Amino acid sequence: MPALILGAALLASLFLVQAKPAPGLQARQSITALTSAQISAFTPYTWYASAGYCSASETLNWSCGTNCEANSNFEPVASGGNGDSTQYWFVGYDPNLDTVVVSHQGTDPEDILPLITDGDAVLTNLDSSLFPGVSSDIEVHQGFADAQSSTASDVLSAVQKTMSQYSTSNIAVVGHSLGAAIALLDAVYLPLHIPDATYRFVGYGLPRVGNQAFANYVDALSTSVTHINNKEDPIPILPGMFLGFVHPSGEVHIEDSGEWASCPGQDNPSTQCIVGDVPSIVDGDESDHDGPYNGITMGC
Repeated sequence: MPALILGAALLASLFLVQAKPAPGLQARQSITALTSAQISAFTPYTWYASAGYCSASETLNWSCGTNCEANSNFEPVASGGNGDSTQYWFVGYDPNLDTVVVSHQGTDPEDILPLITDGDAVLTNLDSSLFPGVSSDIEVHQGFADAQSSTASDVLSAVQKTMSQYSTSNIAVVGHSLGAAIALLDAVYLPLHIPDATYRFVGYGLPRVGNQAFANYVDALSTSVTHINNKEDPIPILPGMFLGFVHPSGEVHIEDSGEWASCPGQDNPSTQCIVGDVPSIVDGDESDHDGPYNGITMGC
């Protein structure tokens, strides 16, 4: 993803956005390094997130080159989007992981409309028809909510079909950048409609999606949540906390040394984690956004 693309997104997300933690937040203890086995366990999900950038026809036929070959046993069930006004997405079954996989496209360098979505940093309530019973205290990024709602019903139907077809109750939702934001909202949306399932969210270069109440709601879910940030990627510190946005727990930060640090809590301010390492966007490096994530660079 060229620097020009994310430069526009960064500027749209309010100039020099400071990433300093809200008053009262203190560095957490027990930041630990992931083992090589733990890092490798993310590899299938990383390839699925990268495949999210491929066209709907490619993912439906599972003919998307290296991204598809990396998970060669995957069984696609449905796909959609046009890569412009609606992000690409696909749903299918991974027999090795025994899980339904839902993947969403991130910010594609070939399409300008997703950038507008990235820049629409306004907090709003979730649609009660999609998120029944969710408190009105919970607010999320308007642009991300709109992007998720445009595919929500199709994704839900595809997930239900895949679960029935392959007799599994495991669901993994993945994505990179904007796709990670949509996927995190899916990780909140799907359990409201399919409660008897085991969920996992793995996001890469995830921007902040919602307010404190949203982050707390995500933390309270039984879903396994991991959002992986690469080195000095500035996107995860956007939109700024001073606007009311907060990350849920589950950060893993790839440090310059190559170590993957597990950062406890929400927006951990340690310099081993993204908030401390990238205090403002001028300290970031846009080229880190696409990866590599354990050797995998996002894109189709």
